[in-house]
Amino acid sequence: MKRITTIFLLFIFLSSLNANAQTLQEKIGQMIMVGFELNDQAKDTLMYDISHRNLGGILLFAYNLQNPNDFKEPTDSQLRNLIKEQSRNLQAQAQTPLFLATDQEGGLVARLDENNGYQETYTNYQLGTEFNSEDSTRKQAALMAGWMAQAGLNLNLAPVVDVNVNPDSPPIGGLDRSFSSNEYTVFKHASWFIDEFHKQDIATSLKHFPGHGSSTSDSHLGITDITNTWQDRELDPFRFLIQAGYNDAIMTGHLFNSNWDDTYPASLSEYAIKTILRDSLGFNGVVITDELFMKAISEHYGFDEAIVQVIKSDSDILLFSKNIYQDKSLPAHVISLITQKINDGVIDEATIDASYNRIIALKNSRMITKTEYVAQNALPRGIDIANYPNPFNPTTNITVTLDQTSEVKIRVANAIGQIVQTISQSRLSAGVHTFQFDGRNLASGLYFVILNTPQARQVHKIMLIK
Repeated sequence: MKRITTIFLLFIFLSSLNANAQTLQEKIGQMIMVGFELNDQAKDTLMYDISHRNLGGILLFAYNLQNPNDFKEPTDSQLRNLIKEQSRNLQAQAQTPLFLATDQEGGLVARLDENNGYQETYTNYQLGTEFNSEDSTRKQAALMAGWMAQAGLNLNLAPVVDVNVNPDSPPIGGLDRSFSSNEYTVFKHASWFIDEFHKQDIATSLKHFPGHGSSTSDSHLGITDITNTWQDRELDPFRFLIQAGYNDAIMTGHLFNSNWDDTYPASLSEYAIKTILRDSLGFNGVVITDELFMKAISEHYGFDEAIVQVIKSDSDILLFSKNIYQDKSLPAHVISLITQKINDGVIDEATIDASYNRIIALKNSRMITKTEYVAQNALPRGIDIANYPNPFNPTTNITVTLDQTSEVKIRVANAIGQIVQTISQSRLSAGVHTFQFDGRNLASGLYFVILNTPQARQVHKIMLIK
């Protein structure tokens, strides 16, 4: 018993040292979660942000989980293996284990489904209202949790705990995403759902605080005003779950209630997050915004204004559907903006520390990529080349990932195959290595980074534009 206690205290001490070692910018990086499109710039930027900016999480949509270009007619097992390998490759680049998140509610909102090697699932309405069976809800949740665990995903942006106040609500009742019109029934089914995901070490996120079930419009398409439709009982599923010990994450909705805040929706509101969710309901876990490019935000608030207000509201993770902003790295912009606002005294740095600590606590407690997992799976699998920026002028950083120590030759060739520069020719250890390539003496055009080891060869395209 004494030995176990000593090991536990040592783990806490080492975790504390790791947290203290993070720079301000690295802490801010942990507060950012992005999606990415299937193009070279988005992929290259993503890999650089993971390895150099301590990006905290990645949101995977259905198109990220199908990999249509890898096989002409992929089988179910091939698709599953591709998803799993993609998750491993992303984690291999990370300084701090990544949240790899998706929306796996069941029914119409399920990124793992019959289209990418899994199967069709029941809607929440069917589970909570038509069946209203603990066994049915647990079985489906366990099935989906198993899919996510096998794929390497560790955060489910679900369950929906919106009460079905308006059965015709476009984003909730109209899509059968609510378990029930009864708040206690919603609580019960959400509890069973969460429990099955926790059995697989997958974190969850309740949504959409303070309740989207009474809305008459969709925040994806514009402002969603719930001032005259929202009911206090819509808080009950959140309240009951928090009282029962729930401490993973809660996603805030872009829901405007002038009785709470006459300027900002809940996702940007200090009153909604600090006063209601934190102080009144007693939630100490991670708060995630709904996607910040939704029209409810983009059409009514400036991009930078929304980011600053999210931080001031006491939210922890800023969620974006893409990782490029104004043709550059979105995380780089967000980190720079928040750092400047701290320097200007607009944001208190203690707010960043609090968010960072909540995020790391959740990663350590729920993720399959917690400390023990990382120690066993830290090395990348295979070899990989990335660069950022791309296109570039005149320099770019080339990142090479190796799964084993090896003799490595890295060269750059022009479009007709002539070697224009040798980047490295040496023995490199397993892990991630970064080299700077300078093309100031070369003409604009397409070039190829060629990586050779005794075991493999890989080629990566880069574009020099002057």
